[in-house]
Amino acid sequence: MSPITSPAIVEIPASELERVFPTLVLAFGADPMARWSWPDPQRYFASFSAMLRGFASRGTIHCVGDQAGGYAAAAVWMPPGVEPDEAALEQGMREGVPPARQSEVAAVVEQMGLNHPREPHWHLPLIGADPAHQHRGLGSALLRHALARCDREHLPAYLESSNPANVPLYERHGFRRTGVIQVGSSPELVLMLRAAR
Repeated sequence: MSPITSPAIVEIPASELERVFPTLVLAFGADPMARWSWPDPQRYFASFSAMLRGFASRGTIHCVGDQAGGYAAAAVWMPPGVEPDEAALEQGMREGVPPARQSEVAAVVEQMGLNHPREPHWHLPLIGADPAHQHRGLGSALLRHALARCDREHLPAYLESSNPANVPLYERHGFRRTGVIQVGSSPELVLMLRAAR
């Protein structure tokens, strides 16, 4: 039996970050938190794409994107001190989240901000694989690549897992649960930190 080889990871410059968005839209199509926020399929596709632009605007030009397998899987990382474009994120929320759910979604987002680590760290807001390419180790390869950078810089990594099925994957890569956000009818959002090494 031949050994399993790790797929090559290609870093995407911030100026081309939108190239990973179709992969991420597909990847989050069955995500509990994403689909609770955007239950209507048409609004999900339009509004989730608009929300993703919050990570590729001029204000977030230092974001780092990675892709594996010819965009079969992708991740977006925010380096220390970089924040998403709040206006773009809010636009995606306003356009697609049902009016009756907007206050709960806003409360989840507020809790995310309050629970975000204050020390310098790399933040992983988005990682996913096209469903046609899941369970092939692409997510692990993306994590190993980016976490090696965190280790070179001796910085922690942080994420909010919107799908409980992914928590064991993150734990295998050194992340530990630090809390849970759950508001009203929302699914649980698991907060996870990987200590600096």
